[in-house]
Amino acid sequence: MRRGLTILLLSLLALAAGCGSDDGGGESGASSSSGGDLGSQRTATERSEGGCERVDAPEPKPDGGAKAPKDALDPEATYDIVVATNCGDFTIRLDQKAAPETAASVAELARSGFYDGTIFHRVVSGFVIQGGDPTGTGTGGPGYSTRDRPPAGAAYTRGVVAMAKTGAEPPGTSGSQFYIVTGEDAGLPPDYAIIGEVREGMETTAAIDALGDPAVGDGPPRQPVVIESAKVVEG
Repeated sequence: MRRGLTILLLSLLALAAGCGSDDGGGESGASSSSGGDLGSQRTATERSEGGCERVDAPEPKPDGGAKAPKDALDPEATYDIVVATNCGDFTIRLDQKAAPETAASVAELARSGFYDGTIFHRVVSGFVIQGGDPTGTGTGGPGYSTRDRPPAGAAYTRGVVAMAKTGAEPPGTSGSQFYIVTGEDAGLPPDYAIIGEVREGMETTAAIDALGDPAVGDGPPRQPVVIESAKVVEG
């Protein structure tokens, strides 16, 4: 059985985290979009207190099936991933120099529609929001893994986007699951590959963060947060 991806919560109580890939082979997930027309899944147009449109959660996608990209990204180009959700949009600027294999993988998964119709399955308010699992369980991924070990001085501060892994996997191992730091400083060790930062739309990540369930602390948001699309923009 696959385990949830782990991120040590360190300064946040002694909660058990679920922020990494599953087994030694990395996370597994589908490479194509499923779940039908997201627009047809909407049950209401009213918004929650956090400003997120109320939608039904899409059907889970299959685990595994994607192939690792063979080509690296151009280190002289810029690559943004524009993520549209029912809470608004945000843009991730990839750092292909710091994490070349992982950035290329995430960009290819986005191009293929892998992230479309998936959910943010984990919200720890004031710490991180996590998505990218095709199954929505915290145990899925693309079926392969990459590795870009972060430097010893890596800082996981507000807006940083990093990849999740299991505690048993070597530092810098990544599948498809990513997390965005929503606290000022997550205080994490340099174990998680950093793929970039949120350049626009931190208000959207704050709206998702606000959906954390205080009764649970570490778990799914109080209402579904769906990635409707993730598009790569090259500049």
